Amino acid sequence: MTRSEGRRGGSASAGSEASSPPADPAVPTLPDSRLRSSGDTPVAQRNDRPQPGRAPLAQGASFHQMWRELRPIGRHSESGGYRRFAWTGADADCRAWFEEQARDRGLDYEVDRNGNQWAWLGDPAAGDAVVTGSHLDSVPDGGAFDGPLGVVSSFAALDELRARGARFDKPLAIVNFGDEEGARFGLACVGSRLAAGHLTVEQAGRLTDADGVTLPRAMEAAGYDPEGIGPDPERLARIGAFVELHVEQGRALDLSGDAVGIASSIWPHGRWRFDFRGEANHAGTTRLVDRRDPMLSYAETVLAARREARLAGAVATFGKISVEPNGVNAIPSLVRGWLDSRAEDQTTLDTVVGAIEEAARDVAHEHGVELDVVRESFTPVVEFEHALRDEIARILGRDTADLKVPVLGTGAGHDAGILSGTVPTAMLFVRNPTGVSHSPAEHAAEDDCLAGVTALADVLEGLARR
Repeated sequence: MTRSEGRRGGSASAGSEASSPPADPAVPTLPDSRLRSSGDTPVAQRNDRPQPGRAPLAQGASFHQMWRELRPIGRHSESGGYRRFAWTGADADCRAWFEEQARDRGLDYEVDRNGNQWAWLGDPAAGDAVVTGSHLDSVPDGGAFDGPLGVVSSFAALDELRARGARFDKPLAIVNFGDEEGARFGLACVGSRLAAGHLTVEQAGRLTDADGVTLPRAMEAAGYDPEGIGPDPERLARIGAFVELHVEQGRALDLSGDAVGIASSIWPHGRWRFDFRGEANHAGTTRLVDRRDPMLSYAETVLAARREARLAGAVATFGKISVEPNGVNAIPSLVRGWLDSRAEDQTTLDTVVGAIEEAARDVAHEHGVELDVVRESFTPVVEFEHALRDEIARILGRDTADLKVPVLGTGAGHDAGILSGTVPTAMLFVRNPTGVSHSPAEHAAEDDCLAGVTALADVLEGLARR
């Protein structure tokens, strides 16, 4: 495909909201200033396990420079969180940053038919390419590391490999997948889903944001041609391996004392919309016994979700709600809540969601409320390719005979999971000392970030020379 395919023109740059942010937990701190999440003991005093890979080169400087440039984009001045939503001004600024990084390194830059950005070292047509990267968009008021750490680390890893004088037998690429979080249109991993054929053109055309703007209209407003969106099997066929580095969204590495780990699988997960329909009425004059209040049914369903998840060892969250008519002195006519649920296996997830829906129908009937449940998205369990995972573990453990790189599962979805059915994929995790994610408090320390860069560089070098 041609360079910048699908791009019609310039993109807007308004809406970064980066002025005067509050104190910044998003800045990677020096090793001796990162504290344990459970107390005041500096990490330097912990008995951390030996870490994989070579000692970091001076390329940490490039990591810091990129991080400083990217950090203010889309950061809200009051919350300190990020609002980098797909095809908005903040997203355009992130995309411009990615293009600049690619061109500054002499990489071949292009945008595919679905708006995903690519930076190539070597000829893509040669095939069997080793690709890394992640995403730059965010959830509402999200943290700095979820997604961007993988993209910044990818460029920094390339810098480190060049400093080593590494030579490759395969092409390398860095990618920024569009709209991974799904914050604007309600569906996660839109860019990779389209490329892999997991989202049809018709389905994509029906995606709308809170203002009724469709995905194609949003792309067009940002200067991209939406006419070409859809499956991209030719491009994916060029990829021999995709390795995504990501901040851990949990505390497994912090508890084990490891800076870097390898993903084993992604739990099955999905989003369900619960529509409770009652009767709008006056909050001050309608007797309690005469009410058909959907908010009561919704509230009891939220509690049921927590109960069923706890009993099954899963997770279930109602994190988004829409109320009509949304008046302080009005009984709602409609309460729409979105459930996110995840479990270690499909049977457990089905059991949890089924029990939540059954409880919701019971309480809806009790309160004279109608209920519709719609599954809006679903991703089955992802087992990352064992051969690739084992090869990465071998690469990272090569300098220490008895080193065991931790392998862990995750309940968070990723572009790597979407691509896994088409492309051999793997993931590296970087330690998150508190486990907090999707929040301004999301954090990773400087030494762990640089350990991740070095580990990624080792993996890319190992995979691209075989």
